[in-house]
Amino acid sequence: MNARTTRTLAAALSLTAALAISGCSSDSDSASASGDAPKLTVSGGYMPEPVNDQMAGAFMVIKNDSKTADKLTGATSTLSDDLQIHETKDQKMQQVQSMDVPANGELKLERGGSHVMFMGLKNTPKVGDKVTVELRFEKSGPVKVELDVKERTYKAPTSTDGTAH
Repeated sequence: MNARTTRTLAAALSLTAALAISGCSSDSDSASASGDAPKLTVSGGYMPEPVNDQMAGAFMVIKNDSKTADKLTGATSTLSDDLQIHETKDQKMQQVQSMDVPANGELKLERGGSHVMFMGLKNTPKVGDKVTVELRFEKSGPVKVELDVKERTYKAPTSTDGTAH
């Protein structure tokens, strides 16, 4: 195969992928139009002040007040071009492609557990700053969240039933 054929094939595959993705999005649009889309809210969002510009974690609670489960599939922010979804199992952090947001339930992103990880920060936010992140879901539309930058030792308060505020 010559270079021109390779470029043509790559462009055709890119176009096919884009069409497939846009076709999938119409399914979620019809779900929201019929009222079946998950109803997600986010609370308690914060980021401990990063030690350096290498990485930072984000923590929050994503609540789903509907009968339809969803999945957190990604996040974007102007603070970093590389946001990852991480889980902690057996005291080891690992990247995952998605996390379940159960129907009539919640996904807790908390210290020592699941979280959003910012890799390669463009700057280092300080206590009192706000960081905007857009969460992406399999079925729901994107949700913008403002994270408060807190002290490095900050721990989210919990209610009497153990859930974060």
